[in-house]
Amino acid sequence: MAEQRHNAAPSNVFAGAYLDRRAVEREAADWLQAARADADTIYLLMRSTEVLLRSGAADAPVAVRFLRGADPRIADTPEDALTLLGWFQGVRCVLVHGDPLAPPRTGSDEVFGELRPFAARLPERDAGLLAYARALSIWRHNHRHCGRCGAPTRPARAGHVLECTVCGQSNFPRIDPAIIVLVTDGRHALLGRQATWPQGRYSTIAGFVEPGEALEDAVRREVHEEAGIEVSASRYHSSQPWPFPSSLMLGFEADSPGGTPTATDSELEDVRWFSREAVRAGEILLPPAESISRRLIEDWLAGGPG
Repeated sequence: MAEQRHNAAPSNVFAGAYLDRRAVEREAADWLQAARADADTIYLLMRSTEVLLRSGAADAPVAVRFLRGADPRIADTPEDALTLLGWFQGVRCVLVHGDPLAPPRTGSDEVFGELRPFAARLPERDAGLLAYARALSIWRHNHRHCGRCGAPTRPARAGHVLECTVCGQSNFPRIDPAIIVLVTDGRHALLGRQATWPQGRYSTIAGFVEPGEALEDAVRREVHEEAGIEVSASRYHSSQPWPFPSSLMLGFEADSPGGTPTATDSELEDVRWFSREAVRAGEILLPPAESISRRLIEDWLAGGPG
């Protein structure tokens, strides 16, 4: 891989040292007793992929509603529905997997909500914590049965492993690596759009890494498959956890000799070269501010006048 350009680059949204994971604590058989005995322990309540929030005006800052152990919703929760996340702002933090089929138990100032619509309105540390919790919640839901023999699984290691109750196979949280790349020909960036996106939105090229494939090879393949454009060189930029549902976005910048782009598969309905001038003038709608694709484009915009 070519040398990295952004050794000191700040973290993307959902990334960063927002949590002291203390993985060794997951091995303690009495981890839950210690958590319940600690009056400072905070609990993050989720129902499927929705998290408990403080409700307020639509334009008000979003706040996570952390609960304490004395709350009946926590005191009544069985051990197998709890996962130790780590220490958040110096305090032990436990994820509570609420029953999505049961009626939601909320106070007058509480509401359950999805992460994606309000991620950009959260403090970055809170967004990172919720991304982590959301990914674990989805993994847990999708691995209730063993992929080898079909028997039920049960949580172990403070909720970070799901063990088969029959064959003993251990299932670990799933992460799907995907490349996302800003391709340029020196003066223009290659951007495409999907039909389901808001009108006028264009973004960088992205796709999942396939088995037996290096990241650089995935960059070349995806760009060629989606746009019919060749890549001559690529450089790692930065990465971002993307919990929709469980991806790790591996950001690259890539050079191309140019050519006429063509949407060659079903992923994109249109793909074009755009100058910095056109993007700055607002000729297209950029990706959401919290996405690594937006960061790649903004870094490119800052790199030159034309």
